[in-house]
Amino acid sequence: MKITDLKVTTVTVPLEAPLRHASGAHWGRFVRTILEIETDEGITGLGEMGGGGESADLAFKGLRPYLIGESPFNVEGLRFKICNPTASLYNNRTQIYAAIEFACLDIIGKKLGVPVYDLLGGKIRDDVEFASYLFFRYPNEDNGHGEVRNPEQLVEHAQKLKRSHGFTTHKLKGGVFNPEYELRCFLALGDAFPSDRFRYDPNATLSVAQSVEFARAIKHMKIDYLEDFTWGIDGMKKLRDLTRMQTGTNTVVVNFEQLSQSIHREAIDVVLLDTTFWGGIRSCIKAAGVCETFQIGVAVHSSGELGIQLATMLHLGAVIANLSSAADAHYHHLKDDIIKGGLMKYENGKIKVPSGHGLGVELDRDKLNQYAELYKEKGGYPYDKDPQRPGWYALVPNDRWAPVK
Repeated sequence: MKITDLKVTTVTVPLEAPLRHASGAHWGRFVRTILEIETDEGITGLGEMGGGGESADLAFKGLRPYLIGESPFNVEGLRFKICNPTASLYNNRTQIYAAIEFACLDIIGKKLGVPVYDLLGGKIRDDVEFASYLFFRYPNEDNGHGEVRNPEQLVEHAQKLKRSHGFTTHKLKGGVFNPEYELRCFLALGDAFPSDRFRYDPNATLSVAQSVEFARAIKHMKIDYLEDFTWGIDGMKKLRDLTRMQTGTNTVVVNFEQLSQSIHREAIDVVLLDTTFWGGIRSCIKAAGVCETFQIGVAVHSSGELGIQLATMLHLGAVIANLSSAADAHYHHLKDDIIKGGLMKYENGKIKVPSGHGLGVELDRDKLNQYAELYKEKGGYPYDKDPQRPGWYALVPNDRWAPVK
């Protein structure tokens, strides 16, 4: 079997409302680049990649000479061909390769008539638990709905998600407002759901001192881990030592060299594995194996997914034994998807692992075309800009907080 062509389509899919984060915002929609790798046997594999609000169309098309004529089974060879670690000093293609790996695994599963999880050792769970993943949100510009700015709105939103999806773990994306105000919001969640578990992620915008103060104020809650409170492996190490609380990251441990350093420093207790950031599902499984050896927990990170990437996250979650916490997903903020059947369903806070051949999802051509046209109409957006704060940018640690009112 040989790769004969690749098709690239950029789509933008609406969110319920713009999602605010420490560096800017998702401007009311996700921009995702969809990859279709075709073979001489008529089997097509699907991949997906983000890009901070921008298209990766040209990056994928530039790799056509690397892929045409290759076997989709040669995923390890393609990894070195596309993102050799030395060459990557000049042209880091790790995230681009991840989408290619997704598509190749999809092809292999379809060829062999098995789900991707069977290519990865077989599933040990049928569904994957997710956290509610809460954001401060601007109102939807079309209808004015969906704003989350104060403790009351935050609790109301979390209650709605818990009723509809069954979440029992709640993650708040912070780093938007000053930490004292966000602490009030986070404590309100704890009061509203005393039996549930929690985590707070300010995207490393806090100083070590601010991080310690915040951590001590929430110590009475059921906290999974302190996620990226402050920047750097050494910063997280200081936080861990000063609070005696578990730490987690998807920011300062995103490759094997950083994983090695964090283990030597005993800085991180839970590594959030992202199938894009780490360069594919297979690299995430390798990292999970290293973590298992050193009794480090893992979770599944979300970088803003549609159904294709969500499928990769579910297959990953199905096969790793040391999945110690509920996974992240932006998915419940979406209004639609580009896969057949529409948005995958949550049941009791979990999503079932697709059992079809390959990744187990198929493109809805009408939806793909609809949201490709929407992208042509609206274009991309800068992920690291806030549409309502022109000229603003964040520092690390930050002191340029958004006004509360």
